[in-house]
Formats: sequence, structure tokens, C-alpha cells
Amino acid sequence: MSGINKVILVGHLGKDPDARTLDGGVSVVSFPLATSEIFNKDGRKVEQTEWHNIVMWRGLADVAAKFLQKGKLVYIEGKLRTRNFEDKDGIKKYTTEVVAENFTLLGRKTDFETEAVFRPVVKAGNGFNHEGASEGDLNY
Repeated sequence: MSGINKVILVGHLGKDPDARTLDGGVSVVSFPLATSEIFNKDGRKVEQTEWHNIVMWRGLADVAAKFLQKGKLVYIEGKLRTRNFEDKDGIKKYTTEVVAENFTLLGRKTDFETEAVFRPVVKAGNGFNHEGASEGDLNY
């Protein structure tokens, strides 16, 4: 039996997505996502925030670059990946990231009125979908 590598997060973007185009024209965006939980400790409410490194590729990255901004609430599904790299001093470092497979913008309707009249649901490799609209209606 193979394992399962599935991550589901709901949180706020810590900064605007950093969009890049790699060799061969492959798009990638990355950004930090904050998830918070509140619990009681010694009769006081305590908030604990975790920061997650999010990476999106290709068409998903293109849509994220258009719609995601610092502070926006987003639902993300993806998988964990750990990779290594050498820093500028040649020291080997490791990082764990969530490679997103789809995302949905969340929040109140007024959060999107200045940018768009719909809330996009985006899935990697499956195009751009929204209730009541076909992919041809959206021109992306």
C-alpha cells in the first residue's frame, strides 16, 4: 500500500506572491501562509500562529499571481515536499514546502468586489472553475 501525502490549510497570505518564470517558461509563485488557532491556557485565550511556505506551479501559479494578495484568506490543498539547496555561502540547507494542487479564495463578497465579481476555485491541471461559469466564459 502506498502512503498518503495530503495537506489542507486555511489561512492568510503573509505577503504578496513572489512570481517567477523559470527556464522553459515555467511559472512558479511562492508565499508564506499563516494559520492560527486559539486555545485556553490557564484561563486565558492564547493564539498560536504557524507559518507555511507555499509553492504553486504553471497555470495555478499564473492565476495565483493575479488573484492572491497579502492578507487574503485562502483554502489550499496540496502535498508536503522537502528539498535541499546550497545557500550563498555553500552551506547545505533544507526546507519543507506545501506544493499546492488547488486553492479557493475565501472571505466576504466585499473582499473581492474591487478585483473580481467571482470567487475562483483553481485546480492544478484542470483549468479554472467557478460555479455557474464554464471555462470558456472566464478567458484565462
